[in-house]
Amino acid sequence: MPLLAALQFLTRVPIRLRREPSLSRTVAWFPLAGALIGAAIGGVAAGLWELTPPLVAAAVAVAVGLLITGAFHEDGLGDIADAFGGGWTVERRLEILKDSRHGTYGVAAMCASIVVRIVALGSLPGPAAMFAAALAAHTMGRVAAVGLAGSMRLATHTGLGADYGRSTTPLRATIGVASGLAVTALATGWWVAPLAGAALAAAAATGLLARRKIGGISGDVLGAAEQVAECLTLVVISGLALHQGLYWP
Repeated sequence: MPLLAALQFLTRVPIRLRREPSLSRTVAWFPLAGALIGAAIGGVAAGLWELTPPLVAAAVAVAVGLLITGAFHEDGLGDIADAFGGGWTVERRLEILKDSRHGTYGVAAMCASIVVRIVALGSLPGPAAMFAAALAAHTMGRVAAVGLAGSMRLATHTGLGADYGRSTTPLRATIGVASGLAVTALATGWWVAPLAGAALAAAAATGLLARRKIGGISGDVLGAAEQVAECLTLVVISGLALHQGLYWP
């Protein structure tokens, strides 16, 4: 099943499949897989609402998310920060991307992402808002990555990220983005409009920077786009929640 294959790729959950998954069929399911990951994280935050202060609930929930995903996208963000911040040539940046170690730029970027997510999630006014925000953030993060993969050329043609990039045709990217927007709309109502704008801004900014720095996208670039979109989504939701509540609680 493509959704299980997407969860197998995006998480550390021990999922065993009878057959090798098809990359071309899996990519479009990434936003829905992100929704399930976000629902699990949001469920933890909402469940702790009555037991702990909001910031503690948010911190535990984000930590659970790191365990579920294995800090998969955070690693991409860290690699991109190191490569783009410390590499002076395209060749050197690509070399840094292949290095599994993280430097100052990478550690700072990953810490900043975690702090923004915890504070934004912890600022929300209730368990329903926390649940919807986590679900929307992880869905829109994958929407940004899938949309970017389907619209930009590859900077490198080796690695798993490149394999998925080649498999993401414009049609498959459109299907994935549409499904992610639909799920986010169910969770947040009209908030989906500004959240879509946040995801678009994250994808565009990350993509333009990647094209300038290395000539295109890579798996690490897609991971960085997911992180930027996830953070922006939570920041936008925290602002929206100041003025209006969710439509469904």
